[in-house]
Amino acid sequence: MSICKIVAFVALSTFCGICFADQLPVADKADPVDFQWGVKIPLRDGVQLNATLYRPQGQKDALPCVFTLTPYIAQSYHERGMYFAGHGYVFLTVDVRGRGNSEGEFTPLLQEAKDGHDIVEWLAQQKYCNGKVTMWGGSYAGYDQWATAKEFPPHLTTIVPVASPFAGVDFPRRNNIAYPYDMQWLTFTSGHTGQEKIFEDGGFWIAKFKQFYLDHRAFKDLDTLIGNPSAVFQTWIEHPQIDAYWDGYNPTSEQFAKIDLPILTITGQYDGDQPGALTFYREHMAHASAHAKAQHYLVIGPWDHPGTRTPRAEVAGLKFGPASLLDMNKLHKDWYNWTMKSDSKPEILKNRVAYYVLGIGAEDWRYAESLDAVTAEARPLYLTSQDGHANDVFASGSLNPAKPTGGEKPDRYVYDPLDTSSAKVDAVEMPNMLTDQRWILQQSGKYLIYHTAPFEKDVDIAGFFKLSAYIALDQPDTDFHVSVFEIQPDGTNVFLTDDMLRARYRGGDRAARSVPKGMIERYDFNRFTFAARCIQAGSRLRLVIAPMNSLYSEKNYNSGGVIADETGKVARTVTVSLYHGAQHPSALLVPIAKAEPPKKD
Repeated sequence: MSICKIVAFVALSTFCGICFADQLPVADKADPVDFQWGVKIPLRDGVQLNATLYRPQGQKDALPCVFTLTPYIAQSYHERGMYFAGHGYVFLTVDVRGRGNSEGEFTPLLQEAKDGHDIVEWLAQQKYCNGKVTMWGGSYAGYDQWATAKEFPPHLTTIVPVASPFAGVDFPRRNNIAYPYDMQWLTFTSGHTGQEKIFEDGGFWIAKFKQFYLDHRAFKDLDTLIGNPSAVFQTWIEHPQIDAYWDGYNPTSEQFAKIDLPILTITGQYDGDQPGALTFYREHMAHASAHAKAQHYLVIGPWDHPGTRTPRAEVAGLKFGPASLLDMNKLHKDWYNWTMKSDSKPEILKNRVAYYVLGIGAEDWRYAESLDAVTAEARPLYLTSQDGHANDVFASGSLNPAKPTGGEKPDRYVYDPLDTSSAKVDAVEMPNMLTDQRWILQQSGKYLIYHTAPFEKDVDIAGFFKLSAYIALDQPDTDFHVSVFEIQPDGTNVFLTDDMLRARYRGGDRAARSVPKGMIERYDFNRFTFAARCIQAGSRLRLVIAPMNSLYSEKNYNSGGVIADETGKVARTVTVSLYHGAQHPSALLVPIAKAEPPKKD
């Protein structure tokens, strides 16, 4: 999978909570459903939201209520409403304010906390509700579950946030690097009505992003180029790093400490919002009480973003075993039954964390007491090369378990932001993006590439890779993209995980620091996505360190200025020097999975 295609895959699978090919699994027998369109929900400021109500036919007894709060038009979740109402729940699909048939003005994310609180408390007063209220949904509708929970509505009984973006962490940018996709999503959610046809027109968006990329336009002009000037986009541009503005979207540490209700967090290894979902999980586990932490469960499947709601057996060239195809409707129902109807715990929740291990002959669910407990050790592999040559995929540097003892020549790549050769491949459809390596072969010589020796036996990895690299630049800034692959004995390339870093934020996302010319500093890439896979005997690991140069990411022209304002006129070619050896032991830390207990006969 190419570097640019990785960026595209992550960005384009991020934050669209509706799956347009939302084919639900064959449902078990459901009861008849009563339907009511146009239910009005009053909010504290007088705005009325529009909802569609689904109830068990002829409902007599009050029941727990489930609702989803969505900017994607309430009718999009008709099938979900029919399912849950057919299995003993009242279900409402609610248009967020300013979308669909709801009143008010849509302000992405920021409005949902108080509105979610008001919906919970209004529902608890309805005759068909027994006072227990929960929420359903992923992506945007996962985020707004956390947003609602931080307002502490008394009748919110449990939440199941799925693929939840954490504002400022993975949407509308990841690690302070923005996506052109932001404007695709903002166009999709413009106005009150649906914009599915525009949003789904891949050819249109690729052409626009390509034009923008080739013209070296300032990122702040993207909305105008698209033809949809956006005040929201410009506001996001004004906050290029984590600050109080982004903090305002998310729970504070004090609010995390007070959230005490059963929570089931769900994400996927190839979910573009995995960083956000796991940030919510980690923050809650870091600040909550022992009682609250004991009620918080985590499921990480092999899925992409839509697959967190409707798992598929194959994603972008990777095929998954049958155990990966969880019936997500049933999992939600079983969770609701357990937390709101005193039924038995869902079968998949054998421990606090359930994660799926990929790999030939190894695919299955495994369990741990905590996310940290998934990993037994972080095993270092030290970067080295032959006389400073690590730029060719066929004559690369090495990843060695032995710590270097001598001095070595640094490895270097040269990156010109005006080089647009990647566009030739960026715009090509690659259905097998997770296994395709055409782009890395085409761009050979422009990256740093390192391989391990073939593994002598199968090795299970699970957790988070980390890279500590000693780097010097001759320009004040640049963007890095670091990725790890399994190269199987037959040459098949399997993408495992990635991280990205803007050099000015090497000390943290809240403060920019210009890079001193020529100074060797340690860069810590410690925000790789979660990976769990059996690396088969004969396979090698491949580490790629590359510039961010894609029509799917904000362009950094390396000048050290305000990136959103910069054009190609200020572009600077940067030489990136990576040092290794005894004095500068650059190393990739590999998460080795904890040993599986022997299976009982």
